[in-house]
Amino acid sequence: MTTLILTRSDLTALLEGDEGEGLREAVVAAVERAHVDLAEGRAVLPAPPAMRLPGTDGAYLAMAAASAPAGLAAVKLLSDLPGNRARGLPVQRSTILLTSARTGACAALLDGAPVTRVRTAAATAVATRALARADARVLGLIGTGPLAWEHARALLPHRSYERIVLWGRTREHADALAARITAQLHVKAEALASPRAVTESCDVLCTLTPSREPVVRGAWFAPGLHVNAVGAPPRPDHREIDTAGVVRSRIVVDAYATALEKSGDVLLPLAEGALTEDRFRTELGDVLTGRAPGRADASEITLFDSVGVGLQDLAAGRLLVDAARERGLGRFVDLTS
Repeated sequence: MTTLILTRSDLTALLEGDEGEGLREAVVAAVERAHVDLAEGRAVLPAPPAMRLPGTDGAYLAMAAASAPAGLAAVKLLSDLPGNRARGLPVQRSTILLTSARTGACAALLDGAPVTRVRTAAATAVATRALARADARVLGLIGTGPLAWEHARALLPHRSYERIVLWGRTREHADALAARITAQLHVKAEALASPRAVTESCDVLCTLTPSREPVVRGAWFAPGLHVNAVGAPPRPDHREIDTAGVVRSRIVVDAYATALEKSGDVLLPLAEGALTEDRFRTELGDVLTGRAPGRADASEITLFDSVGVGLQDLAAGRLLVDAARERGLGRFVDLTS
């Protein structure tokens, strides 16, 4: 088997081309199936080990997964390097390796950035559909980077949102994102003055910042709010939601073993004694398969704790590799020659 190599430009051509929106919808469906497969035992997802070099603040995570329906085993090597910020480089970089589950042959090698953004937003869309109120009409975004734009694109097709409210640390960036959403996605969007203003104005809230300290507080949560905690890196000392917010919410995680190792949003309240592990044992796949209930009633506050898992990369990677092969994108290399 030859190995298909997909660069960032290859993946961008797929996702931003004429069929890009259709591919994004297909990624949402693939990520949903992957979580169902995990709940029903057709996929394997160990907690990723974190490797750290002495004397550095960097971390390297090997995010592995295997799926019988997809016919693949995969690993994404994620480098989380805060020192890159001073170098003018991305803090997070990743590469995804897909291998045949049957033969072990290397099927594909992908740049991780576009895949990660799309599959992360897809997981949020799946969780929001499962947990948010049916009458949710205002979407809130905390953060204005590429992940915020990707979330607006992913969540809009699944709800009849009337308005998007957002906040970012730089007002100029927030205004620019609001204008882009309004012009390209045809939903009125506006930048507000603070995270509190966004939280108190929306029905569905997505936190999309690489924050170490909480940017959103539970005291601001109105009954019936659904929160997607997405942006904090997979480090147990980083979080976007304060302890009060987590305690007030019914928590659903993408994967319990990963959250127990990597999610500061639940590990810091756990260390404080504010909650027990039982509070975050429910996985998204449990809700999707009916093994666990979703929203109990219109007043319940729900929180999807999205750390991000290798199975989502595998699901999105499978779909994008197939699409690239159909369109003749990428280059093939025989690694065994």
